[in-house]
Amino acid sequence: MVERLDGYRILILETREEAQFARLLTEQGAAVLQCPMFAIHDAPDPAPVEAWIRRCIAQPFDDLVLTTGEGLRRLVKAARRIELGEPLIAAIGQSRSFARGPKPGRALREIGLEASIVTEVPTSEGIAATLKAVDLRGRRLGLQLYPDKDHSVLIAAITAGGASVDPVLPYVYDARAAESNVLAAIDAMAAGSIDALALTSSGQIRRLIDVARAHHCEPRLREALAATPIASVGPVVSEELKSYGLRTDIYPANDAFFMKPLISAMATALNARKPRAAAQ
Repeated sequence: MVERLDGYRILILETREEAQFARLLTEQGAAVLQCPMFAIHDAPDPAPVEAWIRRCIAQPFDDLVLTTGEGLRRLVKAARRIELGEPLIAAIGQSRSFARGPKPGRALREIGLEASIVTEVPTSEGIAATLKAVDLRGRRLGLQLYPDKDHSVLIAAITAGGASVDPVLPYVYDARAAESNVLAAIDAMAAGSIDALALTSSGQIRRLIDVARAHHCEPRLREALAATPIASVGPVVSEELKSYGLRTDIYPANDAFFMKPLISAMATALNARKPRAAAQ
């Protein structure tokens, strides 16, 4: 990484793995403004999650689809809470595992396992396309879901392939949390003190828009975004931006949809001009 981010102020909208993102940005010299978007909690009713864990252990799934790293970590945490952590990990190791992009793959490595297949496109559509290419007839498939998403199309694609699906939703979002932080982030962009907004998940832009609409300041947000470079980690985030009529200014090179390539792309793009703090 040749260029650095010294003097540039980067806004990140915290969700799951932004502590690591903030550290990487800081190591490159950036001043990071962290905005907690919402809290993540275990599923309020643990019984369905624990029942899924017990089914997985009693008869390991033929296939296991992991859509988020957070989901796998929450499942392991729930299993350890009922003293079934190691049996669950062993059962997962017996399944052919499909990871929706790099984050679930990284969570698998944390427990000593490797994904059998990592989708090239880290979306639910990418998972569906990957599964369509394999024989699912008569197979039991465990499906880890994530909140605030209609998964009916993915589940229908799996069942159409002949598999029986056993879904689990191990965590929920608290959408009421930290609205004041979101409004402060909008103020910072509107004031022209942010050199770039860095997005790593599609939920971040949805949350930003939802809070702005709830507080009747969406026009102000859109004006601020029009004047602030927007960095997207990959196609899912960029498609979400497009759906709201917004654009992607900075994108990782060579379709490397990870934090470090995103930071490298940001350093290259932003070094073409002075930091806003210096200009002011």
